[in-house]
Amino acid sequence: MFFFQISLLGSPLDLLTYHSLNLFSIGDQITVTLSARKMQGVIISIVDKPAFETHAIGDASSFFYSDVQIKTAQFMSEYYGCALGEALNLFVPFKGISPPLKPEYDELDGQTNWVNSAINITLSPSQTQALNFLRSHSVSLLFGDTGAGKSEIYMRRMDEILEEGKRCLLLLPEISLTPQMEKRFKYHFGDAVVLWHSKMTPKQKKVTLEKIYEGSAHIIVGPRSALFLPIRDLGLIVVDEEHDESYKSSSRPRYNARDMAIYIGNFIKIPVVLGSATPSLPSYAKYPFFRLRGGYFESNRTFVFERSLEVLTPILDHAIMKNYSRDHQGIVFIPTRANFKYTVCESCGYHVECPFCSVGMSQHKNSRALKCHYCNYTEVLPKVCPKCQSGALSTTRLGTAEAVEHFSNLSKSLRVQQFDRDIITTQNKLIKVLEAFNNHEIDLLVGTQMLSKGHDYHDITLAVIMGIDNLLAQSDYRARERALSLLVQIAGRSGRKQNATVIVQSFNEPFFREYLDDYEKFLIDEMKIREGRYPPTKKLARLLYSHKNGMKAKSAMEDAVSVIQQMLMVEIVGFGAAPIERIADKYRFQILLRGDKSTDLIRAIKYIKSPLCEIDMDPIEFT
Repeated sequence: MFFFQISLLGSPLDLLTYHSLNLFSIGDQITVTLSARKMQGVIISIVDKPAFETHAIGDASSFFYSDVQIKTAQFMSEYYGCALGEALNLFVPFKGISPPLKPEYDELDGQTNWVNSAINITLSPSQTQALNFLRSHSVSLLFGDTGAGKSEIYMRRMDEILEEGKRCLLLLPEISLTPQMEKRFKYHFGDAVVLWHSKMTPKQKKVTLEKIYEGSAHIIVGPRSALFLPIRDLGLIVVDEEHDESYKSSSRPRYNARDMAIYIGNFIKIPVVLGSATPSLPSYAKYPFFRLRGGYFESNRTFVFERSLEVLTPILDHAIMKNYSRDHQGIVFIPTRANFKYTVCESCGYHVECPFCSVGMSQHKNSRALKCHYCNYTEVLPKVCPKCQSGALSTTRLGTAEAVEHFSNLSKSLRVQQFDRDIITTQNKLIKVLEAFNNHEIDLLVGTQMLSKGHDYHDITLAVIMGIDNLLAQSDYRARERALSLLVQIAGRSGRKQNATVIVQSFNEPFFREYLDDYEKFLIDEMKIREGRYPPTKKLARLLYSHKNGMKAKSAMEDAVSVIQQMLMVEIVGFGAAPIERIADKYRFQILLRGDKSTDLIRAIKYIKSPLCEIDMDPIEFT
């Protein structure tokens, strides 16, 4: 009889002990029974017979988790404060049957077009310098302006890795970027490229996994979930747009895929390349970087600042129509989707909020509804105030849908397209909109942050940025970085082939003007501001307590505060009700901790573990 410690996949429970007549290997995926429920588990260790009775292991599977996967999951469990089973559940296991011998790089000639076309990528002298820099560092940051040719450098580096008989992983912040990258990389690498993302059908995922298992997938492209695929002989990880907040998971375990890519790269001793035109301050401070300036095109951008709130003005209308009259294309950025963010009664001041969250609901005219963007609660658009029955309901905070309606009314022939998660709900819709825009079937794209996600728009000569001051005014130590990065990224979508105008609605022109042409100067100045208070010189952890009974959540938080206040290695920055105190009918309270080292924070958190507490190490969300 053999006894094993097992981690239950997706479970918050600690390791459990089971027995079997068969000797399993560490990492084997098996089936066990827990309270009459069949669950999948992973063998973590072989142990001596315990003093208590154990249940038998059920069926074995043909899948297993590698040593790298288990060690990485154990690190995630420790660092991000989750159960091992929750971390392991992120990974896709390997197949138990060894794959056939992989073909050598040259043997693929004729099967794919990327071997012959490799010579088609000609790097400039500065790009060649950048490539040499990446070769000489285990972790490196490619700090390249928009349009400077970061993708070409990635591909040349991948060529070299493939020649070694290894495979490459390209991480993108969101699946919205995959159609463009797929086209670009398949043009060079052919069928050696496979995609992986959440919008794929089960059949598509099965086909992709088979290619990964048997070894014909040499380059895997996808968002953060692709990091956990069973890739043999991995030789390079590229994290594109490394600054993007989408790499940080907003649910347990709250890991950062960029940081985990670096951890895995160090663990298996392979190079990791980070890339961005607006790199995060921690990456800039921590890793060696190459500054790649300029771009392929000689066009210029002229920035025009309009001292205005987030409203549609004659200046914007005139600029859009003038641009359209020249048969040019434009984009308009607005932080909020739907029609309007808030609905208020002008008679009594009643603010229409979600009944389950302490936030205003967004107005969706097409569906004649108010919708909460936090819990998805939806109700019919009210005709009168629910409190005083007055019909004097007004709306504030402009949304994308309202702007689309407004701009469409400027001219019957102006073709305006909404570009946000309300409209772009599938991968096919995304592909169709981007193709239509690049084929000049759309004149004006009006969208949210999806506009900034690295899409390669060819002929934009006007970019309008609204609501940037709202981001700058947030109670977040990263507010300046987030606002400036977003402005630079959106502005960078324009002026690729022709001169462009960028109109920014803001009362903070001096701040933005100072850094528009020198993002590195901003990073240097920001480092001085954060010194000794915030990352990268300090480490943060956010403890979030939630419960339907607000008093229970608050009491759990207060108990933790009283314990932490006795500890010398960490500091409480603040505690109390969360900025959004109630979401999905749960009351929320939080503690923000600061320390010199992550180990100090982890040690402190272990003293105050609570079932009501969710741990967020290295938080990026504070509002």
